[in-house]
Amino acid sequence: MPPEETGAQGHYRALERLYASAPVNSLFNSKLEITGKGISRLTFMVTKDVYHAAGAAHGTIYFKMLDDAAFYAANTLATDTFLLTTSFNLHFTKPVREGEVVAEGKWVSGKRRVMVAESRLVDGEGEEIGRGTGTFMRSRIPLSSLPGYVG
Repeated sequence: MPPEETGAQGHYRALERLYASAPVNSLFNSKLEITGKGISRLTFMVTKDVYHAAGAAHGTIYFKMLDDAAFYAANTLATDTFLLTTSFNLHFTKPVREGEVVAEGKWVSGKRRVMVAESRLVDGEGEEIGRGTGTFMRSRIPLSSLPGYVG
């Protein structure tokens, strides 16, 4: 591992690689950045191919962005195992159409077995379009066993 990829920074870069390697993420134009302990930022391009019949992004897209941002914010504190989402509360505040959306994730509490993190979505105009809170539990899956995490 290069010197810039040791300790916390190494864990953050490995989580970013893990996100990029997940097959589901090949379906979306998105990028994860972990900016510090308990903080993540996901940039996502919303296009017409994710619209519902009324011409705005389907709620599954909101969930995906909010869950991923909160999940990775929490997983910055778990350096040994992969987390699993056990519950997620979602609040829609505004429909979103085409353009860039940023999901900001922040760890709230818990470090051992269960963690809580929140996230919010901001559209290209700087307005909040959604918010969520998730509960994440440590799995028995070692991060080091996941090819995307290792590199």
